[in-house]
This record gives sequence, C-alpha cells and structure tokens, in this order.
Amino acid sequence: MLSSFLITFREGLEAALLIGIMVAYLSKIDQGEFNKYIYVGAAVAIGASGLLGWLFFSAATSLGETQQEIFEGVASLSAALVLTYVIVWMARSSHLIKDRIEQRIDTTLSRGKLFGLVTVAFLAVFREGVETVLLVGTLAVRSPYRTVIGFGIGLFVVLALAVLAFRGVYLLDLEIFFKTTSVILVVFAAGLVAYGVHELNEVGLIPPVIEHLWNTNFLINEDGVFGSILTALIGYNANPSLTEVLAYVFYWVSAGSFLLTTVFKPLGKAKSSEA
Repeated sequence: MLSSFLITFREGLEAALLIGIMVAYLSKIDQGEFNKYIYVGAAVAIGASGLLGWLFFSAATSLGETQQEIFEGVASLSAALVLTYVIVWMARSSHLIKDRIEQRIDTTLSRGKLFGLVTVAFLAVFREGVETVLLVGTLAVRSPYRTVIGFGIGLFVVLALAVLAFRGVYLLDLEIFFKTTSVILVVFAAGLVAYGVHELNEVGLIPPVIEHLWNTNFLINEDGVFGSILTALIGYNANPSLTEVLAYVFYWVSAGSFLLTTVFKPLGKAKSSEA
C-alpha cells in the first residue's frame, strides 16, 4: 500500500505539475479561454491510462502460476528499465521542460490548430500514466487490494495539492523537483530489479547459483509488517539468491554513480554559486 501510494503520488504530482504549467502559461499570455483543451487532453490521457492498467492486470491474472511468475519477472525488469530511462532523461532535460512546453503551446496557437493543445496535454499525462501502470500494475498482481488503496490515497493527495497550489505551480523550480525525486525512482527501480530476478529464479530462467545466500528472517521477517514495507519499497528479501543480490548491487552501484555525478553534483554547484 505504501509503495503504490508513493508511486502514484510522485507520478500524479508530475502530471499535475505539467498541466499546471500549461494552464498557467495560457493565462500568462492571455489565452486562458483555451484551458478547456488542456483539460480534455488530460482527461483522455487518464482514461487511456486506466484502460491500459485494466488490460495489464487482466492479462497478468489470467495466466497460470508459472506463466504469471514469468510475467511478473519480465514486467518488473521492464518497469525498472523504463524508470532508469526516466531518471536519465530527467537529469539531462529537466531544466528544459518548461521551455519546451511553452514552445509547443506557442507553435500550436500560431498555427491555429487548437486541437494540438489536446495532444500536448494528452502526451504529457499519458506518459506518466504508462509509468504508473507499469509500476503500480506490477504491485497489483502481488497484492491487488492494498495496491488499490494506496493508489486511491495517492491520487486523492495529488488532487488536493493540485487544487491548493495550482497557481503557484508555474513558479516551482522543476529542475530541482525532478532531480531530487529521482532518488525515489532509483529506490523503486532497484527493488523491481531484485524482485524481477527473484521471480525468474523461481521458474529457472535465471539460475540462482546459490539459492539462499543468507537468511535474515530472524531479524526482519519479510512477511511481517515492517518486512512487507521494506519488500514493497526497496525489494527486501530475507533469503535472496546470489544472482538477485548481484543484480541489486549492480543496479545500485550504476544508478548511485549516475546520481552522484549527474544529479547531486550539479545541484551542489548551483547552491555554492548562489551563496
């Protein structure tokens, strides 16, 4: 539940920020009457994301036990791959997001193709929707009811914050927001890598080499409350295989190095220059 809440909150907040930027910019250039096209695009994207989520869950739950384990393993690794791409893209392009959105709106208005505003909003929100489906959908296969509750709470909080802070969205430093939330994405992605390898170990597609490298259930039981939270958030496994541990450590080393050299180092330079 906590994991699905955090994922929904983060992805939903990003979508809300993008829509807020569009609406605020249209108001800034005295074109606020076209906001309805933005809302239509966002609504269609939400509907399409919901349909995609239903198809994803239906496909996963209709499989046999072995096929479902393969599906979960492949889906988890695919979601981790998508998240990694998002992390890299945000690190390199977050400072350009606002400018690009404004340029697309200007181009659309100058050509008189107002339906293009629907497309701009749709693509911005649907991308976040696809990411949410991959992440939350993988969790839903394991624990559907808790995942739905976490998703609902996350969505409610995002909507509440969007309503309260809609006017201030345009002034938010998106570069800092996107880069700092990359840490959350890395944590989830590492957990997905570990879980994906674990599931493929179970069906023999990835040899475990050593089936149980250690067992820490006596310290933190993975079926307990705290253990379940760690499992959902960081991919905790009390008795992991060797290949699972190697994949987890490799991802953290790679992603951690990228964050330190690409995300946090530039932020540190920016703060020192301001001082």
